Amino acid sequence: IALSMPTALVTGANRGLGRETARQLAARGYRVFLGSRDPARGAAAAAELRAAEPALRLETVTLDVTDPQRIAAAVRAVSASTDSLDVLVNNAGIDSPTGQAVLTADFAVIDQLFATDFFAPWQLTNAFLPLLRRAPGRARVVHVTSGMGESARLAGGADSAGYALARYALNGLTRIQAAALGGEVLVNACCPGWVRTDLGGPAAPRSVEEGAASIVWGATLPADGPTGGFFRDGRPVAQ
Repeated sequence: IALSMPTALVTGANRGLGRETARQLAARGYRVFLGSRDPARGAAAAAELRAAEPALRLETVTLDVTDPQRIAAAVRAVSASTDSLDVLVNNAGIDSPTGQAVLTADFAVIDQLFATDFFAPWQLTNAFLPLLRRAPGRARVVHVTSGMGESARLAGGADSAGYALARYALNGLTRIQAAALGGEVLVNACCPGWVRTDLGGPAAPRSVEEGAASIVWGATLPADGPTGGFFRDGRPVAQ
């Protein structure tokens, strides 16, 4: 009897790391929902990927990760299409172009950073938990994080405090969620490194493919894999 195709949802998947993560998961045999705030951009990304690799199973779902009503609508849309979810990749994220130094921070900007980079992964995980719990075996949740959220590096992040603290909080959330779920769902934070995306810029040393591979590692862990950890390229990072 053939096993059903595993499913994954990747947020912020119309470009950059999210798009490449979706492509790599689909190439591994996953049916992937591309989450995109702009449905036209999501549809265009899926169409381009399918044109290059026709065998990929890619579908789009409109998802603004900071809007509770749109999160609920996305849950309904995915639930109407599948009985369970094997993988949730919380990839959507932002940075502030002005850095937000700790002593002069604009708290309206800080609110946006935390809404997208911290509260959204928390809300999305809770919202999709019923589908994740119905996955055969153990589902995986991957929070896409940053080395700037490492506790050892926070002292050097005074000029980009908002982003660094949001990622630090996300790493902490990873541990708390993993403990609360007790291994029922594997929850890990994965750092793609400094990648050549719109966020990382053209000077970044790593390709999008390399960064996405670090995320896909966490999304495809074996059922007895780690949970509550912080990883880069499949290797644990000290906190």
